[in-house]
Amino acid sequence: MSGDDLEQYETDMELALYREYRDVVRLFSYVVETERRFYLANGVDLQVRSAAGEVYFELRLQDAWVWDVYRSKRFVKSVRVVTFKDVNVEELTKTDIDI
Repeated sequence: MSGDDLEQYETDMELALYREYRDVVRLFSYVVETERRFYLANGVDLQVRSAAGEVYFELRLQDAWVWDVYRSKRFVKSVRVVTFKDVNVEELTKTDIDI
């Protein structure tokens, strides 16, 4: 496989992922961004925690979809994320998801 073939493959995968996102976004109520992943979810619980003087975030998502081109199954029942970085949670409205 040449470099061009690999680049075309990755471009095709990204486009397929975007199309999947466009098709499923209407099924979800929240958009969640962490430093590593982008999620769509119908349930979000964000807790600020501290241990040994460090503050971190514990995020629990229910009925989620994960933006990850290399993941074979993007729909997951529940997700738990622990991070020291920022977390962004936005509630979608019907006008937000009309693409």
